[in-house]
Formats: sequence, C-alpha cells, structure tokens
Amino acid sequence: MTYEESSVLITGASQGIGRSISIAFAAAIDRPLILLARNETNLLETKKLCLEAGARDVAILTCDATDENQTGALQIPDGFPKPGTLINNAGSFLYKKVTETSNSEFQKQIDINLFTAVNVTKRFLPEMKELDRSLIINICSVGSIRGLADSGAYSSAKHALLGYTRSLRDELKNTDVGVSAINLGQTHSPSWDDSTMSPEKLVNPTDVAKILVTLATLSPRSLVEEITIQPQHGRVEPM
Repeated sequence: MTYEESSVLITGASQGIGRSISIAFAAAIDRPLILLARNETNLLETKKLCLEAGARDVAILTCDATDENQTGALQIPDGFPKPGTLINNAGSFLYKKVTETSNSEFQKQIDINLFTAVNVTKRFLPEMKELDRSLIINICSVGSIRGLADSGAYSSAKHALLGYTRSLRDELKNTDVGVSAINLGQTHSPSWDDSTMSPEKLVNPTDVAKILVTLATLSPRSLVEEITIQPQHGRVEPM
C-alpha cells in the first residue's frame, strides 16, 4: 500500500477543530478517513458530515487516547487501509492562572495535550513506517513557544508536545515519516463557548483545516516542520 492509498487518521474528531479538519479532508482528498475520539455520538455526527462532504469511506474509533492500554489495543476495521497521515488534534484548554492550578489539573492537561499524541503515535508509527511515505501532524499552540500566565498548565503541556514533536522529527529524519507542528493561536472552538469573545476575531477552524490538507498533499520532497497561525489582529482579550 502507498501513501496515496492510505487513510487519514484524525484525533479529537468529534467536535470543533477536529470536525472541521475531518470535513475538509473529506471534501478535498479521495482517501478514507479514520475519526478517533471519546464521544461516539459526536463521532457519528462527524462521520455523517464527512460522507455528505464527499468522503469515500469513514471509520470511527471510540477511545480515551490518554489511556495507553486502550490506545495500544486499537484495531483498524478489517479491509480498511492503514493510516498514512496522522493528525494529533485532541486537546483541552484550561483557563486558570498557573499559580492557582492544582497538581491534578496539571496532570490532566499533560495527559490530554501530550499523551494523547504520544499514545496514538506509538500505536500507529510502526505501520506508517511500512509505507513509501507518511506524515504526522501535531496540533501544538502558540502556548508551545511562549508562557501564558492565564493558562499556564495548558502552555506547559503544549510546550511538552512541541518538544516531543521536534524530538520525534529529529529521530525520524532519515526515514520516510515526516513530522510537522502547527502552533495554533486562538481558534474558534467549543473551548471558547463560555467566553465573551466574538468568534469573528478568532482564527477560523476551516482555514486551519485547509492548511493541513495542503501539508498532506505536498510532494515527498518537502516538509513544513513548523508553522504558526494567529488571529489577524493578534491575541484576543479577555483571554
């Protein structure tokens, strides 16, 4: 099986940015999709939207990707292509001052924002190495490259994710597996539902999805190592 025949696996696909990414790939690329998240009902809704957008075939995997055992036991449906593109999008945002954040809250941020990517990558990397080429895209954050006093645990976890991404890229540079990081600024998603922000001031998740489609369709000679996406007018208050 070649890269072009492989599937695209998207984590955190049940809502928000992950759903936008899934629909964009369904509309733009003639490859099967694998949607992974914890919420089966929402995943089925994303699957429906992807099929309506033109997806050839869509499988769903229900899993808590913070759990190494659950992730390690994941099985692709019989006859379904192995993933050649892996988009580690699953994450969670905690709006809380770093000095007021409990250890358990820190751990939860690290589990969701770092170990989901670590666990899913560990599960599928051996199969991805068997292809003529493959691509891992990790959705990091502008909080990966600078501290955020109002969301320090999130920033700490995303720093770790970027460090993991850079280290994985360095480890795999002599293979046919590419590794990219997207340092994403404030993007409209359910994370902001309780805020007073205007969605029009935030990054459009559809724009993010379009960029990921482009990264996945570059020739094997090229790799975007890191890219930063920000709202046009910078950081949006009050967050």
